[in-house]
Amino acid sequence: MAPKLTKAEKKVSYDKKMCRLIDEYAQILVVAADNVGSTQLQNIRKGLRGDSVVLMGKNTMMKRTVRIHSENTGNTAILNLVPLLVGNVGLIFTKGDLKEVSEEVGKYKVGAPARVGLVAPIDVVVPPGNTGLDPSQTSFFQVLNIPTKINKGTVEIITPVELIHKGDKVGSSEAALLSKLGIRPFSYGLVVLSVYDNGSVFSPEVLNLTEDDLTERFAQGVAMVTSLSLAIAYPTIAAAPHMFINAYKNALAIAVETEYSYPHADKVKEYLADPSKFAVAAVPAGAAVSGGAAPVAAAKEEAKEEEDEEEDDDFVCNLFDD
Repeated sequence: MAPKLTKAEKKVSYDKKMCRLIDEYAQILVVAADNVGSTQLQNIRKGLRGDSVVLMGKNTMMKRTVRIHSENTGNTAILNLVPLLVGNVGLIFTKGDLKEVSEEVGKYKVGAPARVGLVAPIDVVVPPGNTGLDPSQTSFFQVLNIPTKINKGTVEIITPVELIHKGDKVGSSEAALLSKLGIRPFSYGLVVLSVYDNGSVFSPEVLNLTEDDLTERFAQGVAMVTSLSLAIAYPTIAAAPHMFINAYKNALAIAVETEYSYPHADKVKEYLADPSKFAVAAVPAGAAVSGGAAPVAAAKEEAKEEEDEEEDDDFVCNLFDD
């Protein structure tokens, strides 16, 4: 049996482990571990085993290790991790895809009851329907102003009720009622708060961005650069096409208003002097259409007369058949 380590030896062992992980992994997820039990944490470690390592510890110890490691190695980028070590947090060192690791962490959530004094992370709504409680339990509903009725010897909630609002503390009456109804409204697990990637720190929301989102953001950025460049008359690649077009418009306007001219402006001046030259000859075309329609009408008339003559001949022949 291995001898039990002293408190000082545990600190040294922890420092060595964390320094080794910092050297080995360039990506770190900072996660909140509020209300996460040891069994749940063990399951998360098993689920991430392979390309990720979960490290928990006291914030003061982790900050101290980061600072000492930075001084010994000259890695100043790792100091960006220090401001993130606030509250009940842990670190997930990973070599995998950050989005996939974050999604895997989110799978390990456990339902929990509403305990007295707990701050609600979400709104809690009690659905309508039969509660299965006998009429003697109506006092819980009356205290919380929940409309009920007695149906077949049990208490039935008439309408949905927002029992607890997000951010409110759970009271004793709310906790007792939810316990009697068998409702476990909250779920807890590791929650990714920040992402550290090779010295850069960003929000986990960035991990959910798609290629379309990135394209849209890039287009918005280009549009802002273009607008700013045009406003201050500072040439950039994004604004250059607009600047050339605006310069051409100005030169053309000057040529039109003065005797100065150049080949591209000559046609514009010619058009302004006599727009009829560029008009489509609609009248001759219309005449051609109407002229072509007359022979067609005449041909139809002749065909009709021939049909009438043939019918007359048939009639005459029929009279003398007998």
